Amino acid sequence: HAEELRTEDFVYEGYNGVMCVEAGGPPAGTGCGGYVVGQTVKLLKEHHLLEDTDVVIFDVLGDVVCGGFAAPLRREVGEKVVIISSEEVMSLYAANNVARAVVNYSENGIVCAGIILNLRDPNEDLGPVTRFAQLLNVPILGIIRREPLIRKAEYARRPVVEYAPEAPITGQFRRLARVIFEKSAADCTLPTPLSDEAFYRLTQCEFQPNEEDLARANASRKL
Repeated sequence: HAEELRTEDFVYEGYNGVMCVEAGGPPAGTGCGGYVVGQTVKLLKEHHLLEDTDVVIFDVLGDVVCGGFAAPLRREVGEKVVIISSEEVMSLYAANNVARAVVNYSENGIVCAGIILNLRDPNEDLGPVTRFAQLLNVPILGIIRREPLIRKAEYARRPVVEYAPEAPITGQFRRLARVIFEKSAADCTLPTPLSDEAFYRLTQCEFQPNEEDLARANASRKL
């Protein structure tokens, strides 16, 4: 119960004074992780930990079918959504679903700042995913290619900005953070997510539709 917890019981000070909270979850296969996210947001609000802060970052799964994972959007504690996706089709499908959630909760002031591509294949043709972002009406904020330093930092249980502060990848993350932080809600456009049928059809042409496909996709958005 929230009233039985002290802030120091669940808040950990991480690198460079960043205060961290791990939502955790039930043992695998025994409960709902999304429910825990919702309860964590409730706990943070009850302890007034979302007030008087420079920025609050919620790192949640893209499974927005589960209402728990969308808690930062539903409970009006979030604002700018940044979608992280690889170039793979199922990851883009999840990104499309996140864009749907942004539209659903736009009345709460939720906007989409853009998408960050976390590539699995360093030599991937970026044409399809670039076209997907254009159809989704969201900008590509940055492209993160596979970086061995990130894996090494994970083994060391440290963020890469601490593990390798002078590395190029760290500089890229700093620039990305600045772009996201300085981008106002007014500068963000509302996504135009695809229906499942349109997404399926457009993946078959690598998101390079002919006029008929594009017309069908636009029609499905209006349904």
